[in-house]
Amino acid sequence: MPKGYWVSSYRTISDPEKLAAYNKLAGPAVKAGGGRTFVRGGRVVAHDAGIAERTVLVEFDSFEQAVAAHESAAYQEALVALSDGVERDFRIVEGID
Repeated sequence: MPKGYWVSSYRTISDPEKLAAYNKLAGPAVKAGGGRTFVRGGRVVAHDAGIAERTVLVEFDSFEQAVAAHESAAYQEALVALSDGVERDFRIVEGID
């Protein structure tokens, strides 16, 4: 069964306090949803139209699990805390095997 992934690229962080509040809630929500965070921040080299900003990669055992974790009450609470504190490109994608 193909795995599912959350891929986030942060275009701008306008309110670091909101991001910190989000991180405090999102970490446990992701873990409870079966997610494993492989990348969170760190060094980035961007090419083409890429953005050399904060990037996050979370792996789930399936695409369905990744979607369910995003829709969970715990993660939705984290999104409320984040609100307009960042501009990001957030995607849920399916792996190839």
